[in-house]
Amino acid sequence: MQMTLDEISILSVYSAMVVYAIAFIAFAIDLARRGAAVTAAADASARAEAKVAVGAAVGASAGRGGAAAAKADGGASVAYGRSPALRVGVAMTILAWALHLTATVLRGLAAGRVPWANMYEFALTGTLIITTVFLAVLLISKHDLRFLGTFVTGLVLVLLGVATINFYVSPIPLPPALQSVWLVIHVFVASASVGFFALGFALSVVQLLQARRESVVASAKAAKLTFLATLPSAATLENLAYRVNIIGFIMWTFTLMAGAIWAEKAWGRYWGWDTKEVWTFIIWVVYAGYIHARATRGWRGSRSAWLSIIGFSTVLFNFTVVNLFFKGLHAYSGL
Repeated sequence: MQMTLDEISILSVYSAMVVYAIAFIAFAIDLARRGAAVTAAADASARAEAKVAVGAAVGASAGRGGAAAAKADGGASVAYGRSPALRVGVAMTILAWALHLTATVLRGLAAGRVPWANMYEFALTGTLIITTVFLAVLLISKHDLRFLGTFVTGLVLVLLGVATINFYVSPIPLPPALQSVWLVIHVFVASASVGFFALGFALSVVQLLQARRESVVASAKAAKLTFLATLPSAATLENLAYRVNIIGFIMWTFTLMAGAIWAEKAWGRYWGWDTKEVWTFIIWVVYAGYIHARATRGWRGSRSAWLSIIGFSTVLFNFTVVNLFFKGLHAYSGL
């Protein structure tokens, strides 16, 4: 029996999810190896300090020899970038992205239109863009951000799982209001901005963990997250999250304006206080507040990270709760 394009698309989605799961495991193994390497380096440093102490007790000349040994043992560094698990994680993410892209394109061909007219399709396209943004940042950033692979692949895997189980609908024709070129422009830019917001969210979560480790280095809780010692500082992570969120905010601003223009074309008014319109504006206000507070009010550190996390939470609320439980002109969940 010949499979339809939509059935092949679904098969590609499930295949992508399996590969994403493999990538997630590989990235998680790398984080575990980082933690083990930090622990081993700490043990080596402790042994070196013990040698210095013993050398100092038996004489000055022995002390100088002990110090040299300490430097040799404690100065060793682990080449985390050469981790086999890390390379496997990136390779599997690229393969999953290719399968994910295939599934999205086939869904569009099956529907005879762009594949983002309902919640299932938006989740399919949005998660693809999240992965695309992650891989693009890996390519162009001067910082090695592959450690975010655990967070990105985990998030994409969860969202795809929820979408395929709870949001799937067969391809259907577009409602009249969606039959516009603005569907391509408005929704694609919105999806791209969500991709940047998701990366900013991941960076902010790691920033909070790193800030806690830096402030309470000797605590038992900090010791459980030893892999953080191999990652950039909290200040560096904050700066990266800020830059990424600014790109997402610029795109979301365009999304808001394009939506108003589309609303005028479809319904004869730019703004009607529809639930979706209100939440799109709320998201804009939250991220505008985040950028303003950090740039002019000096809200740095944890306060900045929490604003970034709250911003992405409003994005998820807009996609899930607003689409499922609020009625209005933007009720395009397809369910």
